[in-house]
Amino acid sequence: VVVVPAQLAERSYEGAKKIGRDISEAFQFTPEITVNNTVVLQQQTPILELATLSQKFQHQYTWTNTWLGSTKEINITGGFEAKVGFDLNKKFSIQLNDEKAVVTLPKPQLLSIESLNNVKFEDENGVWNWVEMEDRSKALNAFTGDAKKYAEQAQFVTQAREAMEKKLTEILQQHGKAVTIQYSEQERIPIY
Repeated sequence: VVVVPAQLAERSYEGAKKIGRDISEAFQFTPEITVNNTVVLQQQTPILELATLSQKFQHQYTWTNTWLGSTKEINITGGFEAKVGFDLNKKFSIQLNDEKAVVTLPKPQLLSIESLNNVKFEDENGVWNWVEMEDRSKALNAFTGDAKKYAEQAQFVTQAREAMEKKLTEILQQHGKAVTIQYSEQERIPIY
């Protein structure tokens, strides 16, 4: 009678370790995996962020400045690459119970946005309010900030969430688990 629960527990722990290896191969990190309230694998993250989507996009912005009724304008166009994914400083865990897997992830977010160095400026001077180099610097900063706002509101974050959910569900279903995915903002507690 004692041998059967021990064998079941051992199979559950081995299954959890195998799930951990499969996720590690797919994403290059291992989440915390718990079986019946026992932590089998600790979260292992060689990097602090996991980018699951990289999206290039073109953006344009118009910067203006008016002084004594004279308006100068700078039209800027250029490309950006947005990287969207998960902050792994926050909790990422999988709780396994019988045939179920409850995955807790941090919410996906915009991790970075980088200019593709193809920025073009079109200057339009005012009557006595002319475009200067300092204006271009201000316009470029505003252009980058506007591109970041666009990327945060675009479908990139939703696409990253959907891609992660699909891949995790695929991996866990291969191990015979029904999957529930939930999101949390809880920080991981560092171990010293």
